Amino acid sequence: MAVVIRLSRKGQKKRPFYRLVAAEKGSKRDGRFLEILGTYNPMLEEEKENLPKISLKEDRIQYWLGNGALPTKVARSVIFKGSETLKKEITETENARIEKKRAKRKARAAKQKSAA
Repeated sequence: MAVVIRLSRKGQKKRPFYRLVAAEKGSKRDGRFLEILGTYNPMLEEEKENLPKISLKEDRIQYWLGNGALPTKVARSVIFKGSETLKKEITETENARIEKKRAKRKARAAKQKSAA
């Protein structure tokens, strides 16, 4: 099964707190996960408190990205806010994946054209 990086909601009613987790694609949002990769607290005001709004385990996120895990749109935006180095890495891997798909599509079209 494919692995994704996504947010898992915790906290109380009207006071959300999210964990950034690596989980299998078919598992439930707040269900089983493989590893906790960070936290995101949207209710926290960084100016008033000394706690970070976003905390990430960058080395573990890089590990999962290297193993083919894909971040969801929301998880991707949280990672982009939290780390510039991970932003570059995710962008590069996504561009490489898109280029690979384009090349495959062009090869298939050329093959069909030569067969016809």
